[in-house]
Amino acid sequence: MTVHHVDWDAIEWKTIRHGVEQKAFSGDGATMALHRLWPDHEPKPHSHVHEQLVYILSGEVDFHVGDEIVRLRGGGLLAVPPNVVHYAVVVGTEPVLNLDVFTPCRPEYAISASQAVGATS
Repeated sequence: MTVHHVDWDAIEWKTIRHGVEQKAFSGDGATMALHRLWPDHEPKPHSHVHEQLVYILSGEVDFHVGDEIVRLRGGGLLAVPPNVVHYAVVVGTEPVLNLDVFTPCRPEYAISASQAVGATS
């Protein structure tokens, strides 16, 4: 058996759009995506079939979920149900580090097992 593993530091940041960067990792049933949101990023309201668990590692953000707005700081957690429109807006001047877990997995986000082999720790 080959265990799929990687060190976050070995994964390069991927630019999603101005002010939004991402690193991601998937197993068979879930994807973890680390996002870096800069204060001048362009919020994009969207929805998807995935449940999304949000964990703010640092910074401060207003997370819009449906008709609600929740302010999260480092240590804050939030669950976004499937198919609900949501987006985040950075509060202040510090970038936000946001770790998301998606289920089911999002293979379009994550590096493959073969890519991870070169980035193992």
